[in-house]
Amino acid sequence: MTHDHPGPPHPAAALSQPALDWTQRLVSLDTTSRNSNLGLVETVRDHLRSEGFTCHLSYNADGGKANLFATLAAANGDTQGGIVLSGHTDVVPVDGQSWDTDPFCPSTKNGRLYGRGTCDMKGFLGVALGLVPMLRQTALARPMHLALSYDEEVGCAGAPGMLLDLQQRGLRPDGCIVGEPSSMRVIVAHKGMNAYRCCVTGHAAHSSLTPRGVNAIEYAARLICHIQDLAREFETQGPYDHAFDVPFTTASTGTIRGGIAFNTVPDQCDFDFEFRNLPGCDAAQILQRIRDYAEGSLVPRMRKIHAQAGIRFEPISASPALDMAEQAAIHQLVRALRRDRDTRKVAYGTEAGLFQQAGIPSVVCGPGSIEQAHKPNEYVELEQLASCERFLRKVIASQSVEGAAGT
Repeated sequence: MTHDHPGPPHPAAALSQPALDWTQRLVSLDTTSRNSNLGLVETVRDHLRSEGFTCHLSYNADGGKANLFATLAAANGDTQGGIVLSGHTDVVPVDGQSWDTDPFCPSTKNGRLYGRGTCDMKGFLGVALGLVPMLRQTALARPMHLALSYDEEVGCAGAPGMLLDLQQRGLRPDGCIVGEPSSMRVIVAHKGMNAYRCCVTGHAAHSSLTPRGVNAIEYAARLICHIQDLAREFETQGPYDHAFDVPFTTASTGTIRGGIAFNTVPDQCDFDFEFRNLPGCDAAQILQRIRDYAEGSLVPRMRKIHAQAGIRFEPISASPALDMAEQAAIHQLVRALRRDRDTRKVAYGTEAGLFQQAGIPSVVCGPGSIEQAHKPNEYVELEQLASCERFLRKVIASQSVEGAAGT
């Protein structure tokens, strides 16, 4: 399949066929988070092995999913240091969305590539894989690495295993570029994301005898309102960082389940909530404030009626905030190659915070707009992919023996 441009593109602006082919190939593999991603990672692993990369898979508990970390050694055989190009393999569901085309049969129209994951974030991975021949032909002063993770879309669940594997193998890259959609702008910070399930256990009773019951829904509602009050406090009192699109910590409740009938005092209610903390705001302290209200104010009232009533919290997912130091080498390199000196910080989370937490300085820069992610008819502009390809070519050149000698 060829890509469509409104007119003959300038050769320097055109996306290479290998980059387009790889992107389309990745999109055609349905790696919705509920599915296995082994078909994709094993396909990429086999290709990279044939090109001289050393590949390691780290699996989830049941072996149905895996991360892939692949290394192309420097010209002298060294595998330490170097830059990681990182992206996740999973995509969000298309259930209930109205698509004009098959989301897993990528198609081009009016300079755009449509399909689930084109923007978030198989475009970046496809471009990187399309540049493998350039990597093989480059005398690298430092190694280059490709990292493909699973289950980023359900709370960055896969990357920690990959990073633990790196630690156990004694591998320490110098920096990481996470290719999440940023319209190829350099993102130096993002918020942390922390999701929890709150399980409220009350005591059932007939609704005509409500004083004898502990209404789990009503106590859950009180706690939800407390979380909303915290969110309002963050909004009105800060702390603030106005470089962010939303310059304060946020909190919200996303789902709630409870009750069996209108005439029964419900004994169970569960709800899921999240908060997205600014870098420097302690996520543990925010959760503790919520716990303190539940355990100090609500639970004693509940147990006056029934001793077994209570509230517990279960972690769903967490990813740390990213706050890139201006002096970090990867920061300076990416800014220089993109000729981008603006400071941009975003509310959405990425795996860059996990890499940074593991001691690998990280920057977010990738093709496509976050505005298109997760939507029906998701797309990425072909020029965005071409811009990413030009950028990654410069990254590879900077890691060559000749490029390193000039730095």
